[in-house]
Amino acid sequence: MDSIRLHELTPGKFSLSLDAGSTDVDDLIAELGHEPNGYFWEGVAQLLVSNEAPALGGRFAYDPEGSMFVAYGTDRAALEELAIRMTAVATDPERMRQLVADAEANGFEFDD
Repeated sequence: MDSIRLHELTPGKFSLSLDAGSTDVDDLIAELGHEPNGYFWEGVAQLLVSNEAPALGGRFAYDPEGSMFVAYGTDRAALEELAIRMTAVATDPERMRQLVADAEANGFEFDD
């Protein structure tokens, strides 16, 4: 999926980005009552880290914008793992539907 990319900004500093509005699940996100923007995708990342990969917690920071999700840090391996997990959600409507349903059931609010 070309909308998720990992870049080395400077030696040892990395950025993971996702172009909001360019994923396979954008229409579904809107159908579920959300805006498929960078802030929504930050919520997806937070949920993936807290629910599926707590060992990633604190290993990078978020800096989304309306048109783009961004995570950055010095831990390339952590950002690569996040990229794999986010790609899985961004390409699988059923996985996205379940993630949003679980979030709502647990009182999580997306900042979209």
